[in-house]
Amino acid sequence: MLTANKEAALTDTSVNFDGLWLPLITPFRDGQLDIPAVQSLACYCSASGISGLVLFGSTGEGNLITLDEKSRIVSAVREAAPQMPIVLGAGAVDTRTMCLGIRKLDRLKPDGWLVPPPYYLCPAADGIVWHYKEVAWATKRPIIIYNIPKRTGTVLSVELMEHLCQYTSCVAVKECDPIVLSAMNARRKINALCGEDMAFFDHCLQGGSGAISASAHIRPDIFVAVMTLTKLGHHDDAAMLFASLKPMIRLLFQEPNPSPIKQVLASLGVSTNEVRLPMTPVSEALAKRLGQVLARLPSTEDVAAHLARSRADARLQTE
Repeated sequence: MLTANKEAALTDTSVNFDGLWLPLITPFRDGQLDIPAVQSLACYCSASGISGLVLFGSTGEGNLITLDEKSRIVSAVREAAPQMPIVLGAGAVDTRTMCLGIRKLDRLKPDGWLVPPPYYLCPAADGIVWHYKEVAWATKRPIIIYNIPKRTGTVLSVELMEHLCQYTSCVAVKECDPIVLSAMNARRKINALCGEDMAFFDHCLQGGSGAISASAHIRPDIFVAVMTLTKLGHHDDAAMLFASLKPMIRLLFQEPNPSPIKQVLASLGVSTNEVRLPMTPVSEALAKRLGQVLARLPSTEDVAAHLARSRADARLQTE
């Protein structure tokens, strides 16, 4: 198997990618970027307890926006939430073209890159190693491997991902298969980030310290509370809160992402439900069901009070 020179993989950031990261949607209005909505979302996220934002992934319709639009979004987020760490997504069929885009956007000094294998081509292991080696030469930022076979057609083995984290500037993996995620958590050789929202609670129980969750657009406070309660050892309380999220998570992926997320955010007045073709808005039937499930989520006040009680109990136990 090809290896990469680890000396070329020195990175420029101290971000460790723990906690809850949100793969931010890209708001549109009448076909154009909705910059006020971008900034409103960034402020909301900054106050919600999340650890950072991922821009231009599949949830952010990254392959449907231009480099200029991406630059404008990064600037808007930085203006609205200057302390919020930012990871940028990059993916393509052709590694060379993708790396050109990475070099251009790397001037914006992101805290890292989220990079899947090449789409569609299904290269062998040596080709995958070459792909990530090229990305490592294109940026000094750390790389999060994005293992999502349903979008790329390529299945990365745990051993291959461990190899990449040993020999390139890959420092973590966003893993979307719950079985593979459990295996990575058990082996403890690389930082596994939960990329399957229904597996979020199990990941926390297994000692997982980070997640990139699209569903967390809707009530990120509950996701943060589940993670915090699990760390405190209050597993029953965390399970109860996560159970309240499950119906919403299921519906958010009933139709292609990010249309359901945008529909809920539109119903809350945060942004429009507009997506870029070939993506289309959700059906009326799903929009109705999303509204019904949203209304059944616990209030922000109840979640905050529950978390405060658990933290107080934890302090008493240590005194």
